[in-house]
Amino acid sequence: MSEKLQKVLANAGIGSRREMEKWIEQGRVSVNGQLATLGQRVEAEDKIRVDGKLLDPQTEKPICRVLMYNKPEGELCSRKDPEGRDTVFDRLPRMKHGRWIAVGRLDINTSGLLLFTNDGELANRLMHPSHEVEREYAVRVFGNVTQDILTRLKNGVKLEDGEAKFTSIRRHPGDEESMNHWFNVTLSEGRNREVRRMWESQDVKVSRLIRVRYGDIELEKRLPQGAWVELQLKQVNALRKLASLPPEKESLVMEDDKRLDHVRISRMRRAVRKHQIAKK
Repeated sequence: MSEKLQKVLANAGIGSRREMEKWIEQGRVSVNGQLATLGQRVEAEDKIRVDGKLLDPQTEKPICRVLMYNKPEGELCSRKDPEGRDTVFDRLPRMKHGRWIAVGRLDINTSGLLLFTNDGELANRLMHPSHEVEREYAVRVFGNVTQDILTRLKNGVKLEDGEAKFTSIRRHPGDEESMNHWFNVTLSEGRNREVRRMWESQDVKVSRLIRVRYGDIELEKRLPQGAWVELQLKQVNALRKLASLPPEKESLVMEDDKRLDHVRISRMRRAVRKHQIAKK
């Protein structure tokens, strides 16, 4: 049976389906010696080349892996930056086949949970609005936040790219007398700077924004900023279930890797500091 070319490339771990669509449009992919076209379907015997390199049809699909990364503020969600700024890909572990694909993006001033996977189809489905995967953020805002504002944010506010709303808003107790307020908010899509733009539509300024959950995966509180940890098979399959994909049967993570103990956390912090020093 034929399959769409961008899906075949994503399943091979080359990149997300969206990314592969861009590569096809840029003329980086050929099928049987002819430049590929967007939406083209391919058969198992077709010879596919990416940047002139033949895609081996005999290569088995790699084990689905997912990393949890605690993104610091100031890092870009891009593979390379012409200005030499830090990116979220700088410290990720290397792979023999395929490469890490970011599941969504966080802007440069947002920190917290960022997932990476080597499975392009999983990344595409987790990002696609049709799957409505819930994201949760801790947000600190400056300004007078009335109940009317919270009601509007839950009912829906108009942005330049359409209506947006939070599915839930929870105020942190104890900051009623301050002009700085912490909330936890959830939404089921990931438009560019959506959380910030929603608050700003109510003349409320966001001073801190931290993603703390993506689907069922919560940010490990002890994970240092700039460090990553690979998810267990159970967590990987929770994400695959959200994306309506069959469960993975194997994992490269050993059972004794579950806990972030003191020794492991100290090792992570040293590695992050060493990387920061090397970048300077």
